Amino acid sequence: MTTPQTWQAFRVDVTDGIADVQLTGPGKGNAMGPDFWRECPAVFRALDVDDTVRVVIVRGAGRCFSFGLDLLAMAGELGPLLQQGAGVRERERLLDVIGEMQAGPDAVFRCRKPVIAAIHSWCIGGAIDLVSACDVRLASPSAVLSVREVKVAMVADVGTLQRLPHIIGEGHARELAMTGKDIDAAHAKRIGLVNDVFADDDALLAGARAMAADIAANPPHVVQGVKRMMNARIAGSIADGLRQVAVWNAGFLASLDLGEAMAAFAEKRTPKFEGR
Repeated sequence: MTTPQTWQAFRVDVTDGIADVQLTGPGKGNAMGPDFWRECPAVFRALDVDDTVRVVIVRGAGRCFSFGLDLLAMAGELGPLLQQGAGVRERERLLDVIGEMQAGPDAVFRCRKPVIAAIHSWCIGGAIDLVSACDVRLASPSAVLSVREVKVAMVADVGTLQRLPHIIGEGHARELAMTGKDIDAAHAKRIGLVNDVFADDDALLAGARAMAADIAANPPHVVQGVKRMMNARIAGSIADGLRQVAVWNAGFLASLDLGEAMAAFAEKRTPKFEGR
């Protein structure tokens, strides 16, 4: 980047017009904690205005793309807002926090530079919010993807429900969001969630870099114009949907089922939901 910066949840390197953005945690499996949600908008705003950058690749450092939301790391901020009997102030603050978290994937979507997600191993929950905001998704055979929020008594609220239907269609998006099931790379390609599946993790990175180089060789103002025009088709509905889901979760996220989901997670058992 034009002005090198040190990030806690990202590592960013730029070579030959291609920005390599790695998720680095610090949570296990590159889980998305406070550092990620704070830094993601700043990282992609910086890439947006950096004239040396023509294309961005997003990938996970280490053994996976990302485990998604870091529940333990976020407990300090979200926990008091999700208590039974939380009042107006807590719900207003929760609405603000959801909006702040939405700003991360939204900065990826709004970045003028094309963004390619290179997905290996786990890509679940909040990680789907991130990759659905990218322009292109590529995978290796190790990839496992899941819109996991329903399994922890949450309505996905950071962009998946707004962007995924434009990528894979309503039926597939609703199935993934309502079941919370895991799908492999071959399934993801079959439904259009990823464009291509490479032979292994090394081939995935090479393929992502080759695609990025192909894009970077084209006139940057034209490439960026293509992205802007294609974003313009859906930007209004996405923005409306993000506002609606933020209000919904500010009002309904705190529930007995959510408490059961958190207890089951901590105790490593299957939750028993009662619709309360």
